[in-house]
Amino acid sequence: MIDQCDILAALRWHVDIGCDEAIGDEPLDWATLAARPAVARAPAGASALPPAAAPVARSAFGASSGASMFGAPVTADLPLGASEAGASARARAAEARSLEELESALRAFDGCPLKATAMNTVFADGNPAADIMLIGEAPGEDEDRQGKPFVGVSGKLLDRMLAQVGLDRSTVYISNILPWRPPGNRSPTQAEIAACLPFLERHVELIGPKVLVPLGGTSAKTLLNRAEGITRLRGRWFDYASPGLSGPVPVIPMLHPAYLLRNPIAKREAWRDLLTLRQRFPG
Repeated sequence: MIDQCDILAALRWHVDIGCDEAIGDEPLDWATLAARPAVARAPAGASALPPAAAPVARSAFGASSGASMFGAPVTADLPLGASEAGASARARAAEARSLEELESALRAFDGCPLKATAMNTVFADGNPAADIMLIGEAPGEDEDRQGKPFVGVSGKLLDRMLAQVGLDRSTVYISNILPWRPPGNRSPTQAEIAACLPFLERHVELIGPKVLVPLGGTSAKTLLNRAEGITRLRGRWFDYASPGLSGPVPVIPMLHPAYLLRNPIAKREAWRDLLTLRQRFPG
């Protein structure tokens, strides 16, 4: 008989390592699946490859292997490598001539493994014609469920902050560096950012904002290609340039609302940054 304490301990362990979302409606018996014979996949219109010509798959740890970590052959389609993902993303993003085409290209993109663990692709929210574009880091749990950026506790604080300077979601446009939630709300890896960055760059080009507001260190360092932390970057003016823009766009990094929830004393710096933004762009 399984002890209830053991079950609770197992659940806590899964949450601690980031397994806090159900991907399927029914649980899978991996022991049974691992024991099944492998079936090689063939491209559409082509005959199946003979066993000797079957491609060698990478293991869960990145090494080339003909077997999975459970000892059974792996025949699933291989994920794109970092360089392949970046090249594929750049090509797909460059073809987009509208926000609708960009969103469709992003949803069809399989070069970022986060897509497989996320519930929704979080594209954007707000007014695409707005002068101010805010860019966060990545969706959280609430954003992943609802498919919109900044709708959780941090989003509610952001709404209140914007309201204090006469802004709301009808007068700003909001997106993220990553469109998919990292498991357990962990920080994004450099590979994940690199895979998704071409879509964000094209996103900014299609919006053509008058000012960019990166929220948090990850967003600011990614957009500005700088190494300093957000406490050194916030409140200062920079320029963002891209081939698809008519000219450099002013950038003012700000503290992420989640950081303000953990460090309420920093709200005074956030207030100063908002006032600085409104003084330059009174709207």
